[in-house]
Amino acid sequence: MRRALPKLSLLLAPALAGLLVAVHPGTAYAADPTTMTGGFYVDPDSSAQQWLNANPGDGRAPAIRSSIADVPTARWFGNWSGTIGTATGSFVGAAAARGKLPILVAYNIPDRDICAGQSGGGAGSGAAYASWIAAFADGIGNRPAVVVLEPDSLGDESCMTQTQISERNALLRNAIAQFNAKARNTWVYLDAGNPAWLSAETMAEHLAAAGVRGAHGFSLNVSNVYPTAQNTAYGDAVNAVLGAAKGFTKPYVIDTSRNGNGSDGTWCNPAGRRIGTPTRAGGGAEMLLWIKAPGESDGNCGTGTGSTAGQFLPQVAYNLVYGY
Repeated sequence: MRRALPKLSLLLAPALAGLLVAVHPGTAYAADPTTMTGGFYVDPDSSAQQWLNANPGDGRAPAIRSSIADVPTARWFGNWSGTIGTATGSFVGAAAARGKLPILVAYNIPDRDICAGQSGGGAGSGAAYASWIAAFADGIGNRPAVVVLEPDSLGDESCMTQTQISERNALLRNAIAQFNAKARNTWVYLDAGNPAWLSAETMAEHLAAAGVRGAHGFSLNVSNVYPTAQNTAYGDAVNAVLGAAKGFTKPYVIDTSRNGNGSDGTWCNPAGRRIGTPTRAGGGAEMLLWIKAPGESDGNCGTGTGSTAGQFLPQVAYNLVYGY
Protein backbone atom coordinates (compact mmCIF):
# COMPACT_ATOMS: atom_id res chain seq x y z
CA MET A 1 0.00 0.00 0.00
CA ARG A 2 1.26 3.48 -0.80
CA ARG A 3 -0.22 6.46 0.47
CA ALA A 4 -1.91 13.44 -0.56
CA LEU A 5 -1.02 15.69 1.92
CA PRO A 6 -2.95 15.86 5.20
CA LYS A 7 -5.75 18.37 5.46
CA LEU A 8 -5.05 19.01 9.11
CA SER A 9 -2.16 18.12 11.36
CA LEU A 10 -2.76 15.72 14.19
CA LEU A 11 -3.19 17.53 17.46
CA LEU A 12 -2.68 15.62 20.65
CA ALA A 13 -5.33 16.90 23.03
CA PRO A 14 -4.18 17.72 26.54
CA ALA A 15 -6.35 14.88 27.80
CA LEU A 16 -4.12 12.45 25.92
CA ALA A 17 -1.33 12.93 28.39
CA GLY A 18 -3.38 11.20 31.06
CA LEU A 19 -3.98 8.24 28.78
CA LEU A 20 -0.37 7.56 27.83
CA VAL A 21 1.60 5.02 29.79
CA ALA A 22 5.34 4.56 29.85
CA VAL A 23 6.86 1.95 27.58
CA HIS A 24 9.23 -0.50 29.21
CA PRO A 25 12.65 0.00 27.62
CA GLY A 26 13.23 -3.72 27.14
CA THR A 27 11.36 -6.44 25.34
CA ALA A 28 7.62 -7.08 25.52
CA TYR A 29 6.19 -8.86 28.54
CA ALA A 30 4.06 -11.40 26.70
CA ALA A 31 4.38 -15.11 27.17
CA ASP A 32 4.49 -17.22 24.02
CA PRO A 33 0.88 -17.41 22.79
CA THR A 34 1.74 -20.17 20.32
CA THR A 35 2.47 -22.54 23.22
CA MET A 36 -0.88 -21.72 24.81
CA THR A 37 -2.91 -22.72 21.75
CA GLY A 38 -3.23 -25.52 19.23
CA GLY A 39 -2.87 -23.80 15.87
CA PHE A 40 -4.31 -20.62 14.38
CA TYR A 41 -7.96 -19.59 14.49
CA VAL A 42 -10.13 -19.78 11.38
CA ASP A 43 -12.64 -16.92 11.54
CA PRO A 44 -16.15 -18.37 11.01
CA ASP A 45 -17.42 -14.88 10.22
CA SER A 46 -14.79 -13.83 7.68
CA SER A 47 -15.86 -11.92 4.59
CA ALA A 48 -15.20 -15.00 2.45
CA GLN A 49 -17.31 -17.18 4.73
CA GLN A 50 -20.13 -14.63 4.76
CA TRP A 51 -20.16 -14.68 0.96
CA LEU A 52 -20.16 -18.48 0.96
CA ASN A 53 -23.09 -18.55 3.37
CA ALA A 54 -25.06 -16.29 1.02
CA ASN A 55 -23.97 -18.03 -2.21
CA PRO A 56 -23.63 -21.78 -1.54
CA GLY A 57 -24.50 -22.75 -5.11
CA ASP A 58 -22.06 -20.44 -6.84
CA GLY A 59 -19.60 -22.35 -9.00
CA ARG A 60 -16.69 -20.50 -7.42
CA ALA A 61 -17.69 -21.48 -3.89
CA PRO A 62 -15.71 -24.75 -3.50
CA ALA A 63 -12.41 -23.14 -4.48
CA ILE A 64 -13.01 -20.07 -2.31
CA ARG A 65 -14.00 -22.25 0.63
CA SER A 66 -11.06 -24.63 0.58
CA SER A 67 -8.35 -22.21 -0.50
CA ILE A 68 -9.39 -19.02 1.31
CA ALA A 69 -12.22 -19.31 3.86
CA ASP A 70 -10.69 -22.35 5.58
CA VAL A 71 -7.28 -20.68 6.02
CA PRO A 72 -6.59 -18.80 9.29
CA THR A 73 -6.72 -15.10 8.41
CA ALA A 74 -6.58 -11.91 10.45
CA ARG A 75 -9.63 -9.90 11.36
CA TRP A 76 -9.19 -6.13 11.02
CA PHE A 77 -10.58 -3.76 13.64
CA GLY A 78 -11.22 -0.04 13.15
CA ASN A 79 -13.90 2.59 13.61
CA TRP A 80 -16.38 0.24 11.91
CA SER A 81 -16.04 -2.31 14.70
CA GLY A 82 -18.52 -0.87 17.20
CA THR A 83 -17.58 -0.97 20.87
CA ILE A 84 -13.98 -2.01 20.40
CA GLY A 85 -13.34 -3.83 23.65
CA THR A 86 -16.48 -5.88 23.13
CA ALA A 87 -15.48 -6.61 19.53
CA THR A 88 -11.94 -7.76 20.30
CA GLY A 89 -13.10 -9.62 23.38
CA SER A 90 -15.72 -11.54 21.43
CA PHE A 91 -13.28 -12.51 18.68
CA VAL A 92 -10.50 -13.57 21.00
CA GLY A 93 -12.94 -15.33 23.31
CA ALA A 94 -14.31 -17.42 20.46
CA ALA A 95 -10.77 -18.43 19.50
CA ALA A 96 -9.86 -19.25 23.11
CA ALA A 97 -12.94 -21.45 23.43
CA ARG A 98 -11.53 -23.57 20.60
CA GLY A 99 -7.96 -23.48 21.86
CA LYS A 100 -6.80 -21.54 18.79
CA LEU A 101 -4.62 -18.47 18.27
CA PRO A 102 -6.42 -15.46 16.74
CA ILE A 103 -4.77 -12.85 14.52
CA LEU A 104 -6.01 -9.26 14.88
CA VAL A 105 -5.11 -6.05 13.08
CA ALA A 106 -5.45 -2.66 14.80
CA TYR A 107 -6.18 -0.15 12.03
CA ASN A 108 -7.47 3.13 13.42
CA ILE A 109 -4.51 5.51 13.74
CA PRO A 110 -5.56 9.15 13.09
CA ASP A 111 -5.07 10.24 9.46
CA ARG A 112 -4.75 6.62 8.43
CA ASP A 113 -3.48 5.98 4.88
CA ILE A 114 -2.52 9.62 4.65
CA CYS A 115 -0.51 9.32 1.42
CA ALA A 116 -2.72 7.24 -0.89
CA GLY A 117 -6.12 7.68 0.72
CA GLN A 118 -7.76 4.44 -0.50
CA SER A 119 -8.19 3.39 3.13
CA GLY A 120 -8.30 6.86 4.67
CA GLY A 121 -9.95 7.51 8.01
CA GLY A 122 -9.03 6.52 11.52
CA ALA A 123 -9.75 7.95 14.94
CA GLY A 124 -10.71 11.62 15.02
CA SER A 125 -7.99 12.65 17.47
CA GLY A 126 -5.00 11.38 19.36
CA ALA A 127 -7.01 11.21 22.56
CA ALA A 128 -9.74 9.21 20.85
CA TYR A 129 -7.15 6.76 19.53
CA ALA A 130 -5.50 6.36 22.91
CA SER A 131 -8.86 5.43 24.44
CA TRP A 132 -9.64 3.11 21.53
CA ILE A 133 -6.39 1.18 21.64
CA ALA A 134 -6.57 0.84 25.42
CA ALA A 135 -10.01 -0.72 25.06
CA PHE A 136 -8.74 -2.92 22.21
CA ALA A 137 -6.04 -4.36 24.48
CA ASP A 138 -8.37 -4.61 27.46
CA GLY A 139 -10.81 -6.68 25.40
CA ILE A 140 -8.10 -9.24 24.70
CA GLY A 141 -7.04 -9.46 28.33
CA ASN A 142 -4.85 -12.41 29.27
CA ARG A 143 -6.03 -14.64 26.44
CA PRO A 144 -3.41 -15.50 23.78
CA ALA A 145 -3.44 -13.44 20.58
CA VAL A 146 -1.31 -12.00 17.79
CA VAL A 147 -1.80 -8.31 16.91
CA VAL A 148 -0.48 -6.48 13.86
CA LEU A 149 -0.31 -2.82 14.84
CA GLU A 150 -1.32 -0.12 12.36
CA PRO A 151 -0.33 -1.16 8.83
CA ASP A 152 1.34 1.63 6.81
CA SER A 153 1.70 3.94 9.81
CA LEU A 154 5.51 4.17 9.53
CA GLY A 155 5.77 4.03 5.75
CA ASP A 156 3.40 6.99 5.50
CA GLU A 157 5.80 9.46 7.12
CA SER A 158 6.83 11.04 3.80
CA CYS A 159 3.39 12.65 3.69
CA MET A 160 3.57 14.03 7.23
CA THR A 161 5.12 16.98 9.02
CA GLN A 162 7.67 16.41 11.75
CA THR A 163 5.08 17.39 14.33
CA GLN A 164 2.68 14.82 12.97
CA ILE A 165 5.40 12.17 12.96
CA SER A 166 6.24 12.86 16.60
CA GLU A 167 2.58 12.69 17.55
CA ARG A 168 2.09 9.43 15.69
CA ASN A 169 5.16 7.89 17.30
CA ALA A 170 3.81 8.82 20.73
CA LEU A 171 0.52 7.10 19.90
CA LEU A 172 2.28 3.95 18.71
CA ARG A 173 4.56 3.81 21.74
CA ASN A 174 1.52 4.16 23.96
CA ALA A 175 -0.32 1.44 22.03
CA ILE A 176 2.55 -0.99 22.60
CA ALA A 177 2.59 -0.10 26.29
CA GLN A 178 -1.16 -0.71 26.56
CA PHE A 179 -0.76 -4.22 25.20
CA ASN A 180 2.18 -4.92 27.50
CA ALA A 181 0.11 -3.83 30.47
CA LYS A 182 -3.32 -5.24 29.58
CA ALA A 183 -2.78 -8.12 27.13
CA ARG A 184 0.27 -9.87 28.49
CA ASN A 185 -0.14 -13.02 26.39
CA THR A 186 -0.33 -11.11 23.12
CA TRP A 187 2.51 -10.79 20.65
CA VAL A 188 2.39 -7.32 19.05
CA TYR A 189 4.07 -6.67 15.69
CA LEU A 190 4.53 -3.02 14.73
CA ASP A 191 4.07 -2.70 10.98
CA ALA A 192 7.21 -2.01 8.94
CA GLY A 193 5.84 -1.64 5.41
CA ASN A 194 7.37 -3.68 2.60
CA PRO A 195 10.74 -4.12 0.87
CA ALA A 196 9.99 -1.65 -1.95
CA TRP A 197 8.78 1.22 0.20
CA LEU A 198 11.63 2.47 2.40
CA SER A 199 15.25 1.46 2.80
CA ALA A 200 16.06 -0.89 5.66
CA GLU A 201 18.05 1.92 7.32
CA THR A 202 15.13 4.32 7.21
CA MET A 203 12.59 1.77 8.38
CA ALA A 204 14.80 0.71 11.27
CA GLU A 205 14.97 4.33 12.43
CA HIS A 206 11.19 4.68 12.11
CA LEU A 207 10.59 1.48 14.05
CA ALA A 208 12.93 2.49 16.85
CA ALA A 209 11.35 5.95 17.15
CA ALA A 210 7.89 4.37 17.35
CA GLY A 211 8.87 2.06 20.18
CA VAL A 212 9.45 -1.31 18.53
CA ARG A 213 11.86 -2.17 21.34
CA GLY A 214 8.84 -2.66 23.58
CA ALA A 215 6.91 -4.74 21.02
CA HIS A 216 7.44 -8.40 20.29
CA GLY A 217 8.43 -7.69 16.69
CA PHE A 218 7.49 -6.12 13.38
CA SER A 219 5.35 -7.08 10.38
CA LEU A 220 6.11 -6.94 6.66
CA ASN A 221 4.24 -6.98 3.34
CA VAL A 222 0.79 -6.31 4.82
CA SER A 223 -1.70 -6.09 1.94
CA ASN A 224 1.13 -6.35 -0.54
CA VAL A 225 2.47 -9.04 -2.83
CA TYR A 226 6.26 -9.13 -2.60
CA PRO A 227 7.61 -12.69 -2.41
CA THR A 228 8.57 -14.21 0.90
CA ALA A 229 12.29 -14.41 0.11
CA GLN A 230 12.42 -10.68 -0.69
CA ASN A 231 10.70 -9.95 2.62
CA THR A 232 13.02 -12.12 4.65
CA ALA A 233 16.02 -10.38 3.10
CA TYR A 234 14.48 -7.03 3.98
CA GLY A 235 13.53 -8.08 7.50
CA ASP A 236 17.05 -9.35 8.11
CA ALA A 237 18.46 -6.07 6.79
CA VAL A 238 16.21 -4.07 9.11
CA ASN A 239 17.40 -6.20 12.01
CA ALA A 240 21.02 -5.71 11.03
CA VAL A 241 20.54 -1.96 11.32
CA LEU A 242 18.62 -2.26 14.58
CA GLY A 243 21.33 -4.45 16.03
CA ALA A 244 24.19 -2.22 14.98
CA ALA A 245 22.56 1.12 15.78
CA LYS A 246 20.20 0.31 18.65
CA GLY A 247 21.59 -2.83 20.23
CA PHE A 248 18.60 -5.13 19.70
CA THR A 249 16.85 -7.14 17.01
CA LYS A 250 13.26 -8.33 16.69
CA PRO A 251 11.34 -11.26 15.21
CA TYR A 252 9.17 -10.45 12.23
CA VAL A 253 6.15 -11.88 10.43
CA ILE A 254 5.29 -11.70 6.73
CA ASP A 255 1.88 -11.36 5.08
CA THR A 256 1.79 -14.17 2.51
CA SER A 257 -1.91 -13.97 1.70
CA ARG A 258 -1.37 -12.71 -1.87
CA ASN A 259 2.33 -13.11 -2.64
CA GLY A 260 2.28 -16.46 -4.45
CA ASN A 261 3.16 -14.88 -7.80
CA GLY A 262 5.25 -12.03 -6.42
CA SER A 263 4.90 -8.42 -7.52
CA ASP A 264 4.42 -6.79 -10.90
CA GLY A 265 5.27 -3.40 -9.39
CA THR A 266 1.74 -2.39 -8.40
CA TRP A 267 0.06 -2.83 -5.03
CA CYS A 268 -3.62 -1.90 -5.48
CA ASN A 269 -5.65 -4.95 -6.59
CA PRO A 270 -3.02 -6.05 -9.12
CA ALA A 271 -4.05 -8.65 -11.68
CA GLY A 272 -2.30 -11.98 -12.01
CA ARG A 273 -1.40 -12.37 -8.34
CA ARG A 274 -1.95 -15.54 -6.33
CA ILE A 275 -2.49 -16.64 -2.75
CA GLY A 276 0.72 -17.57 -0.96
CA THR A 277 1.80 -19.96 1.77
CA PRO A 278 -1.07 -20.46 4.23
CA THR A 279 -0.69 -19.18 7.77
CA ARG A 280 2.00 -21.10 9.63
CA ALA A 281 4.84 -20.78 12.09
CA GLY A 282 8.34 -20.47 10.60
CA GLY A 283 8.90 -20.39 6.88
CA GLY A 284 11.85 -18.00 7.01
CA ALA A 285 10.20 -15.58 9.44
CA GLU A 286 8.81 -16.12 12.91
CA MET A 287 5.43 -16.66 11.23
CA LEU A 288 3.92 -16.43 7.78
CA LEU A 289 0.44 -14.98 8.25
CA TRP A 290 -2.54 -14.20 6.10
CA ILE A 291 -3.07 -10.65 7.29
CA LYS A 292 -4.88 -9.16 4.30
CA ALA A 293 -7.91 -11.33 3.52
CA PRO A 294 -7.69 -12.52 -0.12
CA GLY A 295 -10.63 -11.19 -2.10
CA GLU A 296 -11.05 -8.05 0.00
CA SER A 297 -10.48 -5.01 -2.20
CA ASP A 298 -7.61 -2.57 -1.72
CA GLY A 299 -9.90 0.19 -3.02
CA ASN A 300 -11.22 1.61 -6.28
CA CYS A 301 -8.30 0.47 -8.41
CA GLY A 302 -6.93 -2.37 -10.51
CA THR A 303 -9.09 -5.48 -10.57
CA GLY A 304 -11.24 -3.87 -7.87
CA THR A 305 -12.35 -0.86 -9.94
CA GLY A 306 -15.69 0.38 -8.62
CA SER A 307 -15.22 -1.17 -5.16
CA THR A 308 -14.33 0.24 -1.78
CA ALA A 309 -11.46 -0.85 0.45
CA GLY A 310 -12.37 -3.96 2.39
CA GLN A 311 -15.25 -5.01 0.14
CA PHE A 312 -15.21 -8.74 -0.64
CA LEU A 313 -15.05 -9.42 -4.38
CA PRO A 314 -15.67 -13.09 -5.15
CA GLN A 315 -14.18 -12.99 -8.65
CA VAL A 316 -11.01 -11.37 -7.31
CA ALA A 317 -10.85 -14.07 -4.64
CA TYR A 318 -11.36 -16.81 -7.22
CA ASN A 319 -8.68 -15.33 -9.48
CA LEU A 320 -6.22 -15.30 -6.58
CA VAL A 321 -6.70 -19.03 -6.07
CA TYR A 322 -5.55 -19.78 -9.61
CA GLY A 323 -3.27 -16.82 -10.32
CA TYR A 324 -5.45 -15.22 -13.00
